[in-house]
Amino acid sequence: MSLSTLVIGLVLGGTYALIALGLTIQYGVARIMNLAYGELVIAGSFATYLIVTAFGLNPFVALIVVVPAAYAVSYLLYAVVMQPLERRSRGSGRLEVDSILVTFGLMFLFQGLLVLGFGSGFTGYSWFEAPVDIFGTKIAASRLIGAGLAIAIGAALYLVMQKTRWGMAMRAVATRPADAPLVGINSIVVARSAFATGGALAALGGAILSMSQPFTPTDGVFLTMKALVIIIMGGVGNLAGALAAGLMLGLIEAGVAAAFDPGLTLAVTYAIFLAVLLWRPQGLFR
Repeated sequence: MSLSTLVIGLVLGGTYALIALGLTIQYGVARIMNLAYGELVIAGSFATYLIVTAFGLNPFVALIVVVPAAYAVSYLLYAVVMQPLERRSRGSGRLEVDSILVTFGLMFLFQGLLVLGFGSGFTGYSWFEAPVDIFGTKIAASRLIGAGLAIAIGAALYLVMQKTRWGMAMRAVATRPADAPLVGINSIVVARSAFATGGALAALGGAILSMSQPFTPTDGVFLTMKALVIIIMGGVGNLAGALAAGLMLGLIEAGVAAAFDPGLTLAVTYAIFLAVLLWRPQGLFR
């Protein structure tokens, strides 16, 4: 792999890793397989686009609005839609199946609303596009900043999950949900917080994505699939594994695009997904 391909892969993988972290938390803690996750990512992109273009603000300023708003919307979504599913399926093990069916419908609902509001074409804005030379490879400064921010946030989230009481409660519900109430942990409150945190991370990933590339309302499906591949590669609920798998996937896609054809990257992503499911279902980093 050439040095330029390595740099491009790490930049791409950093963004993938951040996007996947939110779904890792939602599924690992709340046991919600959110197929509408990619639409939340794209909604974050469009919200950032509106703030930047309508008010002329820096994308980093937009994060102050977009991320808390996504947390609040996801918190409400869990309370209104997901929590009744959790109560109905308690003890039956149907929550994962029911959540897939419900979020599959939400995926089309959110996608339709985005198409209605913004059209089906590409949307984007220009920000900090000056090229930066890294070992002979020129990469837009906005893409480098976004990737660096994504990796930094991912690492900070991992430390928070490992070192704080909030993170300990999250890990307890993820690994021993039946035993968590025995030590005073409210599983419902923690699951709701996890789902809302995942939504905030989705919007944050979308905002970072919008800094460096155009997007459409239908891109969410592909982002959800990439996030699922990363979760399977890294191991369900494994944040460090998701970070490593995101970087790995970025490197693989960059290598395939450079050596063969960029159109093959999606096929390779799905091939990896199937291979890991068949031969290493617990993940590559467990």
